Amino acid sequence: MKIVACYSNKGGVGKTAASVNLAYAFAQAGKRVLLCDLDPQGASGFYFRVKPSKKLEHDAFFEDVERFTKAIRGSDFDNLDILPANMTFRDFDVFLSGMKSSQSRLKKSLKAVGSDYDVIVLDCPPNVSALSENVFLASDVIVVPVIPTTLSERTFEQLVDFVKTQTEEKQKSKKGRIVGFFSMVQGQKSLHRDTMARMRELYPDHFLNAVLPFSTDVERMGVHRAPVLAFAPSRPASKAYQEVFEELRIIA
Repeated sequence: MKIVACYSNKGGVGKTAASVNLAYAFAQAGKRVLLCDLDPQGASGFYFRVKPSKKLEHDAFFEDVERFTKAIRGSDFDNLDILPANMTFRDFDVFLSGMKSSQSRLKKSLKAVGSDYDVIVLDCPPNVSALSENVFLASDVIVVPVIPTTLSERTFEQLVDFVKTQTEEKQKSKKGRIVGFFSMVQGQKSLHRDTMARMRELYPDHFLNAVLPFSTDVERMGVHRAPVLAFAPSRPASKAYQEVFEELRIIA
């Protein structure tokens, strides 16, 4: 089982869209996939027309394997299941602060269902918290969409520095590798072009070659309630997500 986290400490960068499309791409490639939505807004579940469980609330996510398993829902696509979020997920940090071995609780929960899946994709909320520390420790790859702007460059630097503080054992195993890709790119903007060139030079081991263009097709996911790869497979955004997937499948 591989765990792929779609994470950013900055909101509005296309993290959920990446989670949804990568989960779909892995499933289409024949992998058994669980998309686990950790964001209390529940956008991933919405895109797949899945309603959250009313029983997986509060600390049950981390302490009740049976309720965790029963909360998993099938999707309209082969090989792809969803664990939708609900609003009580906003209190994850509170629950984790009172638990023993709090940094490994997420990994323990996912391990309970890991034998049923080849890949677990995590759609993570945009913050640095006790939950995000759990994500970093549990994940094999941390996929980070980056809009090529000055502020995004700063937050990416913060993320790289923060993850470097993880345990020596994790660093040696190369788990939790940060893999960025540029998102919502407008090639006609010199700021975008210059920022991408600079960040590739500063972080040569952290960025994929694939670039996701700014696209209304991604925004239309909310209308179709499906991945771009499913309803517009020949469009530029779909081709970009497919390229991200192809590069990731080699790493993950």
